[in-house]
Amino acid sequence: MKKILLTGFEPFLDFKLNPTMQVVEALNGKVIEDYEICGRIMKVDFKESSNQLKEYINEVQPDLIISLGLAGGRYKITPERIAINMKDGEPDNNGFAPVDAKINEDGADAYLTNLPIRKMVERLKKEGYPAEVSNTAGTYLCNNIMYEGLAYAKQQGNVLAGFIHIPASFELAIQHGKIPGWNVRDLIKGVELCIEETVSCAND
Repeated sequence: MKKILLTGFEPFLDFKLNPTMQVVEALNGKVIEDYEICGRIMKVDFKESSNQLKEYINEVQPDLIISLGLAGGRYKITPERIAINMKDGEPDNNGFAPVDAKINEDGADAYLTNLPIRKMVERLKKEGYPAEVSNTAGTYLCNNIMYEGLAYAKQQGNVLAGFIHIPASFELAIQHGKIPGWNVRDLIKGVELCIEETVSCAND
């Protein structure tokens, strides 16, 4: 059985819950064709997250890596095209806020995903879910983890990796008060459709 490492994040900043956790927990253990989903939750911590992802990779030995992040304010599911070698922005959950810092001093400036992001978006739209390709994963933890996953995939040569931002859930949208939300059931289904497209392409 081949393995998919599917990661989400714990709550952060003023988001008191994170729907990526619910999606990952719902899909953990699910089998799609000949791939088993192994769900894991990431810390929102610049100093620890890279090592945490590497630990999960060593544990799972994945053929595919798909990381999820909350994009509070976006109303579409947005597969990301690129990760840049930069960490900057709001403080993480331990109060650390890097400024113009590289993720890897010796690493590439950027990595493009090798996930079938255009096919993901087309499939989501066909199934009635708002979606578009995103050309910026920001410089916060989402970009950080996407970059590390893609660096590993590049090193291995036969691993697919990338990142998908999802909107808030209804529950989070109500708590927050100023962002759009989706039903958690639809968030789960949307991510599942993206995984199905990835598995289909990987098996071609």
